Amino acid sequence: MNRLEKQIQFIVEIDKVKSVFRRTKLFHGTRHENDAEHSWHIAIMALVLSEYSNRKINLLKVLKMLLIHDLVEIHAGDLNIYKTDPDAKKKIESNAAKRIFKILPENQGRELLSLWREFENRETPEAKFAGACDRLEPVIQNYMQKGYAWRKHKISYAQIIKINKRIDMGSRMLWDYAKGIIDECRNRKIIS
Repeated sequence: MNRLEKQIQFIVEIDKVKSVFRRTKLFHGTRHENDAEHSWHIAIMALVLSEYSNRKINLLKVLKMLLIHDLVEIHAGDLNIYKTDPDAKKKIESNAAKRIFKILPENQGRELLSLWREFENRETPEAKFAGACDRLEPVIQNYMQKGYAWRKHKISYAQIIKINKRIDMGSRMLWDYAKGIIDECRNRKIIS
């Protein structure tokens, strides 16, 4: 198979991400969001909110991470970040990442796998900010939907804070905003 055929095969394969539905609903609540919509939305969020990054970032690198980060869910599924054992989640998604990016020509597959790992490890300013956007969107969705996914899956305030505190690694300002709306949900007895 030549280079172009591999790239087209990858493009066809990743269309499946449109069929991976998340636990959260769209901001306006008409239906559950799919992974493709989520990736697009947080890429736009990064464009709009990049001024709030804790550190100077390469925005193109952030956008690449956000556009590919959930492609692994084509094979791994949308694992519940609050309920899935972190080590098991890491192993399942790592295997899925190798599988999906292996479709590409070797150099492109290596690049995207490397970006995916960087995003997952949250060690660079770009990965930290991308991670902040990735966590902020479902917080806002839950706020707009009166805690829909949190309540449905019996997620406590402590769990929500523990998982979403990582927003602070990429943006203190976005964490302050997220913490404020999480606290408001608790104060309004939407979550406990």
